[in-house]
Amino acid sequence: MSEVVTHSARTAGPALLASLDPLLREWLPRQRWFAGKGRPVTGFTLVAATELLPVNAKLGLLHLLVRAHQPLVPLQTAAAHPADCYQLLIGVRETLPPRLAPALIGHLEEGPLAGRTVYEALHDPRPADVLLEALRTRARVGELRFERDMGQEIRSELVPRMVTSEQSNSSVVYGDTFILKLLRRIVPGTNPDLELPLMLAREGCPRVPAPAGWMMADLASCDDSYVLGVLQPFVQGASDGWELALRELAKGEDFGAEARALGRATAEVHTALARALPTVTLGRPQLELLVAGMTQRLEAAAQAVPALRRYAPGLRSAFAALADLAAEGRTWTAQRIHGDLHLGQCLRSPDGEWSLIDFEGEPSKSLTERRLPQPIVRDVAGMLRSFDYAAHAHHPTEPDWACLCRAAYCAGYAEFSGVDPRTDPVLLRAYETDKAVYEVVYEARHRPDWLPVPLAAIRRLAANDDTP
Repeated sequence: MSEVVTHSARTAGPALLASLDPLLREWLPRQRWFAGKGRPVTGFTLVAATELLPVNAKLGLLHLLVRAHQPLVPLQTAAAHPADCYQLLIGVRETLPPRLAPALIGHLEEGPLAGRTVYEALHDPRPADVLLEALRTRARVGELRFERDMGQEIRSELVPRMVTSEQSNSSVVYGDTFILKLLRRIVPGTNPDLELPLMLAREGCPRVPAPAGWMMADLASCDDSYVLGVLQPFVQGASDGWELALRELAKGEDFGAEARALGRATAEVHTALARALPTVTLGRPQLELLVAGMTQRLEAAAQAVPALRRYAPGLRSAFAALADLAAEGRTWTAQRIHGDLHLGQCLRSPDGEWSLIDFEGEPSKSLTERRLPQPIVRDVAGMLRSFDYAAHAHHPTEPDWACLCRAAYCAGYAEFSGVDPRTDPVLLRAYETDKAVYEVVYEARHRPDWLPVPLAAIRRLAANDDTP
């Protein structure tokens, strides 16, 4: 085991957290990955503290798992929604060099680290090196466990750099060879962001980068382990699907060939997941629950966003049509899927191959919900909505572009799977409607200028018109 990762937690946990508390209350809500925006942090509970570099040295590194307590929102109960647990990597120095000024958390005046400065350690190459070395050597440090795929070489001394565009998590790229995704809001249990890429690697599916290593926390206070991070090969020179689509739109280029190839890649992933994990049949009881959930979300959205109310009857008809088919005895196959698929979750390599990434699913849902088998059209609907968003992000808007991309994507999906998602229009319309309703609420709350984008889809879906 490497010398840099042989230090277990020695810092007095409660005293340390007490001294960090006022600094974290200010710093944590400013982070893009903090989920509790708009509510003050009222306190913290320490879940685990581990020294990855000794804090009494010139450079220390603390790994903390802390629960951030906040006031409950309406309809929440403390039992149903415990305080969110966050993973923090905190560097400790006497003084912070100017290059690390943007990473500053604050200066401690009291407690075990009195007189030291603490900062977001991922901005600092030395602490980032520690994480890669721990994965390379399969280290165990206190309650932290670092694992790796021994079939992939992990070289030391790869230069790290933090990715600044991450939102719900944080990532570090190592020498254009690997990318380490560190989950920020963590929960115990099997995380699909590790589970599904491992399964796909065993199936030989080339559309998802195979995990090279992963970080775990095995806490004595919890029966299940926490997945803390996943190391995967870095697709050098790859273009994010969303950015690529916008670039092609700006140049007036056709995106149909790319959309078709992306449809094939999605079908490859779905097919491999169906081989690797059990599928289930959804009959009338399951569909009634599904439709009830969609309808409840619509009713709540219509209350929250008045602009949605005039379309509510037409939108309900999308769900009612699905319930009618189930009542007639129609069944559907459900399987494990991506769960949050859109253009931003896809990478195109310089040689034109598409990869799917970020299998975490919707972070707002529980792990149990994220791991449920679902119809593949849920992923398809997410991608169709993403093409619509890209078309409206361009000025002037390009609805014909979206229509062509949607058709090409479904055709590409059918080329590999043999089944075109458009041949099940009732199910596809229901899922796309559910997604658009979610988008209306999100945009009304967070990006009002974007509200016309999902509302345009709402008008189409309420009228049961296939043309964007």
